Amino acid sequence: MKAVNIVDDAIVQEVTIAGSAERIFDALTKPEVLLKWWHAEGKFRVTHVESDLRVGGRWLMRVEGSCGPASSCTIVTGTYLLIRRPIQLIFTWNREEEESPETTVQWDLEENAGTTIVRVTHSGLTSDALRNRNAGWPLIQHLLKGYIERLP
Repeated sequence: MKAVNIVDDAIVQEVTIAGSAERIFDALTKPEVLLKWWHAEGKFRVTHVESDLRVGGRWLMRVEGSCGPASSCTIVTGTYLLIRRPIQLIFTWNREEEESPETTVQWDLEENAGTTIVRVTHSGLTSDALRNRNAGWPLIQHLLKGYIERLP
């Protein structure tokens, strides 16, 4: 896994996963699959996901656990901006409980012989506080990699 790269208003994180782009794309977009891997023992767990996977469609994720100093859960929502199965997914990102601006998350998947380079770019992070609050992508990619590579 490559180190987090902060460029201007974005965090860019890249990882190589032994798995197909199709399987990874499903893990990023199907609610029943997201519920299986988006959790870290003792830290947080996704407990509810909604997804209307189409450009302009909305998504919602409820995360419970150590999600911040004032609450034990957070709700993240957004709108799908671009869907290019299985190579690219772009959506807005908005934490409902916070006074932060809406940002953008982009997933790029580049498959070669059953191995996929997965790059996530979270942009619109215009302050140090926003960059620090959204610096968890290395852990999310680690969880995704572990889930995909354990599949038969």
